Amino acid sequence: MGKNIIAGIDVGTSAIKITVAEQKKGSHNLNVLGAAQKPSSGIRRGYVTNFNEAIKSVASVVRSVEKTIGIPVKRAYIAAGGIGLGSIKSKGTVIISRADGEISEYDVKRVISQSEANLPDISNKRIIHTLPLIFKIDNKPVIGRPLGMKGSKLEAEILFVTCLNQHLLDLIKVVESAGVAVEDIFASPIAASFAALNRRQKEIGCVLANIGSDTVSIAVFEESSPISLEVFPIGSTHITNDIALGLQIPIEEAEKLKIDYDSDKTIPRRKLSDIIEARLNDIFELIESHLKKINRNGLLPAGIILTGGGSSLLSLEDIAKASLQLPAKAGIALCQQNHYSHSISKSPQGQTFRNPEWSVSLGLCIMGADENLKDGNIRRNKKIFPTTGGALKQWFRSFLP
Repeated sequence: MGKNIIAGIDVGTSAIKITVAEQKKGSHNLNVLGAAQKPSSGIRRGYVTNFNEAIKSVASVVRSVEKTIGIPVKRAYIAAGGIGLGSIKSKGTVIISRADGEISEYDVKRVISQSEANLPDISNKRIIHTLPLIFKIDNKPVIGRPLGMKGSKLEAEILFVTCLNQHLLDLIKVVESAGVAVEDIFASPIAASFAALNRRQKEIGCVLANIGSDTVSIAVFEESSPISLEVFPIGSTHITNDIALGLQIPIEEAEKLKIDYDSDKTIPRRKLSDIIEARLNDIFELIESHLKKINRNGLLPAGIILTGGGSSLLSLEDIAKASLQLPAKAGIALCQQNHYSHSISKSPQGQTFRNPEWSVSLGLCIMGADENLKDGNIRRNKKIFPTTGGALKQWFRSFLP
């Protein structure tokens, strides 16, 4: 039985992580072979600032995981994140083309294209996900897809996830210059959701917040689909800086204190706690403001799920609950999904995927496996998160040297 090797690369500001998994042909079991991470250089808030340093960082982490698993990594899925990532909604309306009024795939494509045409100027951005939120037939909402139903007019509201062109081009150039072909690109908050959320949470409504070093990205889910995505230019590094300034200590010591309150018994615990809580309140105020903007504040039964490197901070859940008036869960263990079975083999990091820092790279592998399920008897996501696929890669490569 053939095997499909899937790799996911998460290029972050503080670290670059790679997860490599295998999937047997016709199977929905995803077996994680290994993972590696290395300090990141040449990356800032999700975009490339120094090509040579960034290429060396990616090459280093790829070589590291290859040494662990004994298999070359030739292709990978990568995550687009950082301050260049965002989302925007748009609506479209078309007259149904068939004389009998039955809605065809052609009509669905037309209304999505019309929604895209109605977008405001996005000349410096690239659409990486096109996500239908709702369809209406003759002004009446449709549950599910409208194919095969009848009417005279089809409307749609679409969520378009976009990223700055230059950021995507630079990221692809770095990864491919490190010797790895880019298989496809997914927005990092959506990729993380496949590892950090279960179907029930997405269905009843939740917000996934990934606390990175320089940014906090959120994705709001309802009825199993993302309804909004946002990135804020604030992260756990800002907490470290606040500690260093507030306590007048070296940045390295501040980082240790952020992770472990008891690493220095001479530091007043209450003062340290106040510094951390003040910055976390800033973060949750931004999230609350966004939820109010989309009319979902206090209305997400599954609450907020916190992941990423900053999700292990002390008292994070309590602060999130108080700020958002929502259930909160921080530092969740990964690999709890019911649509894949995960196991670790040939990897010295047996506990790696209980760490929420790995949600993006592992989620990329899960999405890649979804892309590669070809057996008609296996239930799979039917392009809930469609991407531009091969056309995207060809478009990008036309700009590369």
